[in-house]
Amino acid sequence: MGVRIGIVIALTTLASYLNMFHTLREDAIQQLARHVAERSQREQAIFMLAEDNHALLRKALDERIRAWSQKDPDPLFDSLFTPWPDGTVRTRAEGFDGTRMASVFVPPGVKLDTELRRRILAAYEVITQYGPAFTARFTDTYVTLVEGPVITFWLTRPNWALELPTDDPTLEYEYYTITTPAKNPLRHTAWTGNYLYSPTQNWLVTANTPLDMDGRHVASFSHDILLDELLTRSINDHLPGTYNLLVRDDGQLIAHPALDMRGATMGYDILGTAPPAGGVPPRLASEEERAHLRSLFEKVRNRRPGEVILELPEYGEYIAVARLQGPDWNFVTVLPKSVVTASAMRSARYVLLFGLASLLLELVIMYQVLRNQISQPLLALTQATHRVASGDFQVALDTSREDELGLLAGAFRTMADKVQQREEQLRQANEGLEQRVEERTRELKTVHGQLVQTARQAGMAEIATNVLHNVGNVLNSVYTSSQLARDRLGELRLEHVSKVATLLQEHQADLQVFLTQDERGRNVMPFLNKLGQNLLKERQEILTLLEDVGRYTEHIGDIVKVQQNHARTPRLNESVHLSSLVDDALRINAAALTRHQVKEVRQLLFLPPLMTDKHKVLMILVNLISNAKYAMDATPAEQRILTVKLELPVPDRVRIVVQDNGMGISQELLTRIFQYGFTTRTDGHGFGLHSSAVAAQELGGSLTVHSDGPGRGATFTLELPYQPIEEASPA
Repeated sequence: MGVRIGIVIALTTLASYLNMFHTLREDAIQQLARHVAERSQREQAIFMLAEDNHALLRKALDERIRAWSQKDPDPLFDSLFTPWPDGTVRTRAEGFDGTRMASVFVPPGVKLDTELRRRILAAYEVITQYGPAFTARFTDTYVTLVEGPVITFWLTRPNWALELPTDDPTLEYEYYTITTPAKNPLRHTAWTGNYLYSPTQNWLVTANTPLDMDGRHVASFSHDILLDELLTRSINDHLPGTYNLLVRDDGQLIAHPALDMRGATMGYDILGTAPPAGGVPPRLASEEERAHLRSLFEKVRNRRPGEVILELPEYGEYIAVARLQGPDWNFVTVLPKSVVTASAMRSARYVLLFGLASLLLELVIMYQVLRNQISQPLLALTQATHRVASGDFQVALDTSREDELGLLAGAFRTMADKVQQREEQLRQANEGLEQRVEERTRELKTVHGQLVQTARQAGMAEIATNVLHNVGNVLNSVYTSSQLARDRLGELRLEHVSKVATLLQEHQADLQVFLTQDERGRNVMPFLNKLGQNLLKERQEILTLLEDVGRYTEHIGDIVKVQQNHARTPRLNESVHLSSLVDDALRINAAALTRHQVKEVRQLLFLPPLMTDKHKVLMILVNLISNAKYAMDATPAEQRILTVKLELPVPDRVRIVVQDNGMGISQELLTRIFQYGFTTRTDGHGFGLHSSAVAAQELGGSLTVHSDGPGRGATFTLELPYQPIEEASPA
């Protein structure tokens, strides 16, 4: 029986593994697609803003140049700029404030005619007007005129124009050459590759937009954008078990976790073309890593339009790709299949271990039941048989059981009582018979004396004959009574009880084998078969009842315990395991989630405890889970999925994400969702999300929301400061 159950457990484990692998793979692929889509939207924002800024600057400069076309530029030009002995023209140092004003550099040999002076002044006014406003998101803003002058606003280097070397090759840099008509016939914003700016040791990319007037290229606008934070986020902020990379369509690798950037001044070329003169590319650890990267890039480059999820079978990886608008980089997230198979294997291992533990428990229970319910009662019955056979009728058997052994014990007890009664009756009958024989003997002696006396008187022969006849009749009665008593005693057949007792006693050590395999013992099995069925049925019913009662009792106790633990005042910071707190919130909502047929998906990263206000965090989570439940009312019941994640995006911040696939939120409502009194439910009050957002701020964190629009679900993210505390080790 144990082997059969073990085979069933093994088959169940295999089916569980296959099902978990399929489910986890689909979930992982969907999560990858959502991840790259969200990350691309987030990361491309700065690039799209740069292009918007350039559109504004291009329009402003065009208008300003046309406004200067009828003015004399010389007085203002000479007051702002001055020739230097090296042949350059630069901003006057006196009265110059680089934190509010643009600076100008004109290379030597440039002919400053009236038209060029007007364009320099127009560009100076535009950069001075808009440059300070753009410093909040961009390193600098500058304009390069086709003749070579550069007008720059750089807040962190206000004296850039005064410190620039005389021989600086302004018109040879990539940021200018990619805007020329020859290289940019479509006249749209062009992006340089990433490069290291040596004076500040920052990685940059430059957005560049040409300005054409009357069919002629007159200037180019530029924004330098810092990439350090983007590179750090791309490498460090990833889904568990995955890694991210950024790559251009021409094979230039922007970011990769295995890329060694020490000493590098330019991006890594996956295709292996020669680097520009003086450029130092980053390094990869091994040739295997380089071959892997080339295969991955070819897969990304050759994907079909709109294809997001790719598979790299030779390396056992899933690849998700999203496009960053602006520089048209590819944001790629790579998930090894081993991460999915490992999760499925862990789940299958839990099923196997639980099954084996259940099997062991089943065998122990079966052994205890057979021992207590069959073996011991049969042994007691055997001992009782020996005692009855030896004449001791005072036997104690358990007759309270309602199964076959209980009936057998009751029947044996009744038989023993009847045997005892018959024995007592026989003893009394024997004692009465002896007394009657004695009395009759005395009577016979008296009669005999009388007969003798009579014989003497009536005649010896006749009297003797009569006496012998009467004595014979009396002896026949005595014999008949004795024989009947002996026959009745023989009919009791006590020797059969003794034989059964002897037989059971002989096989006491291997009683179970004797009852199932010995030819003589098989006569007992029909009787014990029904007993075993009743015992199994009784045991199953008891186990089922106990399991039901135990489970509901424990569930109710847990809710009460949770409510009691988290309803206490005052509310002070205390050591909290966030994963346990998320479980508590889900249990508090468990009845409502079950009633609404909502499926739970938990992705909880186990973290060391931190000090926080447990009640406030729990209040926020209960509100978010309750809102997610109502948001899925319009979703078909079989599709309602609530996903709760606990993750650590950066070492000092922890994030709890509550995601539903319900009604979603329109873009115009996203900015109002946390306002006091605002609600989209007809029976809502608009207090929950507002109080949750306030509580998150009081905890030093934030509560944010994201939705792709109506009908596409919503994601609420609670982010808290995270400083783990060390748990005291047990003594």
